[in-house]
Amino acid sequence: MTTKKIRSHQHLKEAARRAQKVRQKYRCRALICMTGCRALGAADIAAAFKEKLVAAKLNKEVAVVETGCIGLCARAPVVLIEPYEYLYGGVKPGDVDEIIETTIRNGKPVESLVGVEDGNALPKIDQVGFYKAQHKAVLENCGRIDPKRIEDAIARGCYEAEAKALCTMAPEEVIEEVTKADLRGRGGAGFPTGLKWSFCRKSPGDEKYLICNADEGDPGAFMDRALKEGDPHRVIEGMTIAAYAIGAANGFVYVRAEYPIAVEHIGIALDQAREYGLLGKNILGSGFDFDIEVRIGAGAFVCGEETALIASLEGKRGMPRPRPPFPAQKGYHGKPTNINNVETFANVPLIINKGAKLYSSVGTDGGKGTKIFALAGKVNNTGLVEVPMGATLRQIVFDVGGGIPDGGKFKAAQMGGPSGGCVPGQFLDLGIDYDSVKDIGAIMGSGGLIVMDESTCMVDVARYFLQFVQSESCGKCTPCRVGAKEMLHILDAICEGRAAIEDLNRLERLADHVGKASLCGLGQTAPNPVMTTLRYFKNEYQDHIERNQCPAFVCSTMLSFHIDPDRCTGCGACARACPVEAIAGEKKKTHVIDGGICIRCGACLGACPPQFAAVYRRSGKLTKREKQKKPRSKS
Repeated sequence: MTTKKIRSHQHLKEAARRAQKVRQKYRCRALICMTGCRALGAADIAAAFKEKLVAAKLNKEVAVVETGCIGLCARAPVVLIEPYEYLYGGVKPGDVDEIIETTIRNGKPVESLVGVEDGNALPKIDQVGFYKAQHKAVLENCGRIDPKRIEDAIARGCYEAEAKALCTMAPEEVIEEVTKADLRGRGGAGFPTGLKWSFCRKSPGDEKYLICNADEGDPGAFMDRALKEGDPHRVIEGMTIAAYAIGAANGFVYVRAEYPIAVEHIGIALDQAREYGLLGKNILGSGFDFDIEVRIGAGAFVCGEETALIASLEGKRGMPRPRPPFPAQKGYHGKPTNINNVETFANVPLIINKGAKLYSSVGTDGGKGTKIFALAGKVNNTGLVEVPMGATLRQIVFDVGGGIPDGGKFKAAQMGGPSGGCVPGQFLDLGIDYDSVKDIGAIMGSGGLIVMDESTCMVDVARYFLQFVQSESCGKCTPCRVGAKEMLHILDAICEGRAAIEDLNRLERLADHVGKASLCGLGQTAPNPVMTTLRYFKNEYQDHIERNQCPAFVCSTMLSFHIDPDRCTGCGACARACPVEAIAGEKKKTHVIDGGICIRCGACLGACPPQFAAVYRRSGKLTKREKQKKPRSKS
């Protein structure tokens, strides 16, 4: 045992008070996002702060805290200065001197680094629209603590729920509270968490297992990664409570290898939790034993499906199996096993601390509590977002996300990852929860939300996501292995102008068969992007087939590039940019693009000076003259 060992609930409260006193020694804290922002130089910013604070003899009164995601990725690297709550974006190491002088010494904001909305400078984080429209609950500690210091987490109340559950509640009472809170799994399916735990607890056998599914593989999704990187102790606490409820002594965090920072932080957090007696033998003197092991996955998307994940944990190829029996009955090595994802476990401490009634006061009948979204795509404020269940797409995209760049028009949002659906603008005011999105052909999924504007081709979007799912299929069942591939062939033909209108009926039939007959959730939901785009954007499919036209100018085989002779000045900028020498013309004379050589890359369009705008693109059937034009030799 170490002197840090916490042996009871009372000891935990004392540890929290000590940690808070340590924090209070500093009059100011510079919080620096060191996860996603690291790619844009956050480590150099932190080093500059530490060096310059020492030089200014301020290092004993100002703490530099390397945190998880603060949220507003669009302005990375992000720095938050407490207690002033000034949020700075696009920070560079060269800005550190000014921040120290203006803010840390004098308490004033650095105007050049704060956000601006509608012409108004918004220095404080709670003034920024991105944060004002959110409801931080699960993410309350992300960006506010050093995830590598358990003392920071304890000072913010972490492990209070664990102590309450283990020391004052019976396992059945914990399950009852989670059931009354109506927590539904945040991994995609939305199955009631309390019911799932109940099944596992009632399954016969003394040896049971708990698994945290951290194999987040959706393109554009980073919710679970942010939680593991920014607040790993909350996840560990939720897992320990769940293990106590179902009677498991051993647990796993199954995390993909592409998340090295998450793997590092969760490993450090587990070591610290054991050292403090919050994990391992006789936790908090309760007599309950539970420990967690980290297992790293190889990045197979199908391992997000629970039976495939279990197979991978057992050292087998990650492939799903038919159910029943369900994992709660027969899971890891044939023993009763419960699996939830990262965000689900992170919600559990909130329920135990607040109580089911208060927790469920947020949300709708179709989903209680909050939901975290990874907001990406054609939206001004990309980043990590937490809103109440029932928030509308309009609130997320425009109030939180700040709308479409350059005043563009919202077209659709891909919700639920590659197996989700494309939600069109007509549903902007629909409250989002598990039931409402299902009614319009989408799924909540784990929380990926990719915004699209009018420059997006919906046929190409459907093809992109189906291509991803098809390549990630494990190949075990024929409907998914063969059906998805045939669907992809049809979409390829449509995007390349080789399809007939009858192919749309064939595409719909295939989608129906694949969805109904596939073995696991990957194949069952694979047709969603195709079905929703066919349902809401069928005119775009028809334009591609009947007019050989891509209205969004995305499908390159349907594009042709031309030069307007009345606008061309013969500057040669387009010719110099062309990678295949498809543009000819003398200096100061009209240039011409040879359609037979042109690879439709668009380099000429970008190179033409905007004051001339001589290069233009066209989508549609070629004229008779264009069809007859023969390519000239590059030599």
